[in-house]
Amino acid sequence: MTHAISIESVSKRFGSLQALDSVSFTVAQGEFFALLGPNGAGKTTLISAMAGLSRPDSGHIRIMGHDTVASARQARMTLGVVPQELVFDPFFSVREALVFQSGYFGIRRNDAWIDELLHKLGLTDKAGTNMRALSGGMKRRVMVAQALVHRPPVIVLDEPTAGVDVELRQSLWAFVQELNQAGHTIVLTTHYLEEAETLCSRIAMLKKGKLLALENKDKLLAHSATREISLKLAAALPASLQPLKVREADGRHILQLADIARLEDVLRELRLAAVEVRELSIHETDLEQVFVKMMHGGRV
Repeated sequence: MTHAISIESVSKRFGSLQALDSVSFTVAQGEFFALLGPNGAGKTTLISAMAGLSRPDSGHIRIMGHDTVASARQARMTLGVVPQELVFDPFFSVREALVFQSGYFGIRRNDAWIDELLHKLGLTDKAGTNMRALSGGMKRRVMVAQALVHRPPVIVLDEPTAGVDVELRQSLWAFVQELNQAGHTIVLTTHYLEEAETLCSRIAMLKKGKLLALENKDKLLAHSATREISLKLAAALPASLQPLKVREADGRHILQLADIARLEDVLRELRLAAVEVRELSIHETDLEQVFVKMMHGGRV
């Protein structure tokens, strides 16, 4: 089966800055994929190359089997990109903007699909409103609709919920998950790592143009599956447990366990020392902890 996205040894330099350095990975059709990294990691450069807005210095990018340079039009027809920046034409209403965007792809009589997009994104009552009069969140919805107006099988969302309210975030993710369940491939970049952890099945991490990690989400979390327990005790922490202690916060002892099965050992030591446990909570590794570890030179 053809990959939805194939990135093969892609490099891109801007002057002295190596924005992308031999990046390679594939995204399967129907996958919900996260592309993560700090500012300046190369995410937007890679997305621009995928969209045909810039050319790699070396390597190849294929969207649904179409090379973004040799078959630029076909590749562009299969891809919808929601950019991070709010870009809009101030002279169009919402519906006019979507009709005009349809024309970019040579699509006429697209009213039924436009009506469905307006409904799904909560824009029906704004269809006749000039783009200048919309709030930032509403403009973001229109940008999502513009990216989908030609029904692309592959959708790239570059920080789609940056600066939007909770209601929009929830409605947007419900719609995107519906698209994914219908077979659309979704690539997400976000600084809200809980979104990536909740939505995505596989994760790539970039730093300074290099691919640091490419892994199934569950396996990525399992590699760093240390667990911390927080204990509020009626007396001092027994000396036998001191080697497990990593810090103290708000009167609580934070212990790190390599395996949750070690919790019984901790409780046994507390019973033997006659130390009463007043509060206990368990904190498992999340994607944010893995991300920070990777960005600071750790391995998973």
